[in-house]
Amino acid sequence: MYVCVMAEILKVKKTLLHSPICRLKRMLQQLEVSDVDFEELKRNLEFTASLLEALYTDGTRPSFDADDDLQLRSDVVPVEVRDWLASTFTQRVQPISRRPEEKPRFRSIVHAVQAGIFVERMFRKAYSTAMPDQPADVLNCLRDVDRWSFDVFALDAGSSGHSLKTLFIELIIKHQLNGRFKVPLSCLMSFLCELERGYSKHTNAYHNHTHAADVTHTVHCLLLRTGVLYWLTELEMLACLFAAAVHDYEHTGRTNNFHIYTRSELAMVYNDRSVQESHHVSAAFRLLQDENTNIFMNLTRTEWLELRSLVIEMVLGTDMSSHVLHIKAMKTCLQHNESIDKPKALSLILHAADISHPAKSWSLHSRWTPRLMEEFFTQGDREAELGLAISPLCDRQNTPVAQSQIAFIEFIVEPTFSLISDMAEQIVIPLIQDTPDPSPTCSRYRCVSPHRAQKGLQWTVADLVSFRSMWMRHTEENKSKWRDKINNSVSDIRDEPEMQTGQKSA
Repeated sequence: MYVCVMAEILKVKKTLLHSPICRLKRMLQQLEVSDVDFEELKRNLEFTASLLEALYTDGTRPSFDADDDLQLRSDVVPVEVRDWLASTFTQRVQPISRRPEEKPRFRSIVHAVQAGIFVERMFRKAYSTAMPDQPADVLNCLRDVDRWSFDVFALDAGSSGHSLKTLFIELIIKHQLNGRFKVPLSCLMSFLCELERGYSKHTNAYHNHTHAADVTHTVHCLLLRTGVLYWLTELEMLACLFAAAVHDYEHTGRTNNFHIYTRSELAMVYNDRSVQESHHVSAAFRLLQDENTNIFMNLTRTEWLELRSLVIEMVLGTDMSSHVLHIKAMKTCLQHNESIDKPKALSLILHAADISHPAKSWSLHSRWTPRLMEEFFTQGDREAELGLAISPLCDRQNTPVAQSQIAFIEFIVEPTFSLISDMAEQIVIPLIQDTPDPSPTCSRYRCVSPHRAQKGLQWTVADLVSFRSMWMRHTEENKSKWRDKINNSVSDIRDEPEMQTGQKSA
């Protein structure tokens, strides 16, 4: 049987190779007689290159075993927490095939100035005149939009529960994307209203519009503080903000495993694979099918396909069970000094933003944790009602919250942010060394002289160093706070020996 299968595989590969060989021969014949059809020549070369790359990828594709990469130390991590980490952040999956290398794009600065500046000014003016005056509390919050300590809770209170809408509008204007891609204001307002409505569908304690606003801000801040922003085109920046805003759209407040175990409608539709993430991105794009909410109606077909592909990959990458796979793949890429795949890098950034609150100040982290735990406990209550085994960390009576947060920070958050910092250095430092003239496709470079943009890149190196020390300081502080809570709890038990048994069980 094995011999027969291998023979079939070789036959297929031989057939695949025959076509590009014929095309190459035809191109040589055309060149010899000086009868060259350049369009046909281009198509043939692209086809041959893509096929050869596919064959190369097939022959060199690494295999990943994601079962034991978290390296949990059983002596310091409670069983309940180990079970949660293993069931949430690992899986056995098929390796992801490599995307073809991004084709170089050439853009004339003169053409950009002549064709784009007038339109962008027109759209900026339309936005500024049509947007109502923001409350003073909102304006005060938005002044800190570039800061890691940005308080999304204050923004949500100041905007009367519209933090996602307020922040998304602020960021696309800040990056001049509304004018560049001619986003109609009426469509944008309608789309964001529907988006916020979808986030409120299941009244979740954690996965709601405030979380989406926080992740959107964090993506913006990560790109800015690491300098990865200088690596992106305007379309990629638009895709990043959009993916962050929609990444949990219509979240049910339940884990993927819950949907799979209960055979929910979503699990049936998406075949138990990235159940919620598949729904988030699918439902968000369905919103764009209505012309009244289609904020991308003025994108070209090529732009639309590129944006859609990137958004899908980024949102699917927020499936926590893919965590180990993504981390291991990026580590391997950095260790071998390979070219960094943009979609995978941006997917990792969105994933980092999704789990970022332990890397922020205690004042923010301590407000997110009870919301997340309440959502877990609500699932546990439902599992008990259905007679199912209660999922890890979902038991309202027996979950070690402080220990779970310490383990989450040590085994998930810190390695992820360390990798993001390493990845950003490998991306940004060559930009400074090898690119004296910044790319005009980056939104940060528009209307900025090359000299000022170059200085901005140099400042980014300092930002990278300060960013790493900042998130490390926050994670250490947060772990220390949780340890204090554990110690205080132990002290309380020792002070009241008659209640020792009851408090231990609680």
